[in-house]
Amino acid sequence: MAEGSQQAEYTFDLSGGLLCLDFVNTVSGRPRARPTERLNTHRDLVSWARQARVFPDGALARLSREAERRPRDAAKALEEARGIREAMFRIFAARLERRAPEAADLDVFNAALGRALAHQRVAGTEDGFAWAWADDDGALDRVVWPVVRSAAELMTSPDLRRLRRCAGATCDWLFIDRSRNHTRRWCDMESCGNRAKAQRYYKRHRAAQATEPSG
Repeated sequence: MAEGSQQAEYTFDLSGGLLCLDFVNTVSGRPRARPTERLNTHRDLVSWARQARVFPDGALARLSREAERRPRDAAKALEEARGIREAMFRIFAARLERRAPEAADLDVFNAALGRALAHQRVAGTEDGFAWAWADDDGALDRVVWPVVRSAAELMTSPDLRRLRRCAGATCDWLFIDRSRNHTRRWCDMESCGNRAKAQRYYKRHRAAQATEPSG
């Protein structure tokens, strides 16, 4: 979503299966020379949070007003959020490639996790108690708090074995494979899956034409 009220709001893809993966997937086409960034403004960050239902709409509206009042701080919060996102992507990519993550990426992530957990609270409910987040509209990085907690939970969960990377040639989106046979290959069958099927068909068709006798 571009800056300016006349621009239509970008609709984020939320097919990763977990909040942290949906956040990592706010970049499209990482294997390409020029990936497509979807978080270009702090407003985009809030828009993603609203679509992902990170916080209630009222809290996000107050956060947006605070960001408009403090544009420099909002730009800094956006830059930090994107840095945390890329550190998480590299950590998860290392896992998929069966290698240890870089210490620098873990440092970035753990620093963000420490800041996030400092804002967690235990709140009373009708049935007992539940985790909640401090109501701090002045914290322009608050969108990232639930994201890094989600990532930490995945890193320490058996679900990490279900982490997958899209098999599309120009897609590096991550997702949790919850298919019955654990054979899901695509972030979305309607996009990357169908594109790969079309490419395979084209290659088979060309190969068949090449082997046909001429004349």
